[in-house]
Amino acid sequence: MSQFNSAFRQGFLGRAFAVLGAASAAAAAVEGRRRPRDRDLKILGIDPASFPK
Repeated sequence: MSQFNSAFRQGFLGRAFAVLGAASAAAAAVEGRRRPRDRDLKILGIDPASFPK
């Protein structure tokens, strides 16, 4: 059971850090009047095709 909990925490924390990093990168790009990377938009659940250029 502890192995399952450990894997869940690592997956959850990894995903949380990925989302925070993508949000930070996307916000910096928009603030700098640039288009965020498609990878960052996908991590945040935003369709890159619908994001304005």
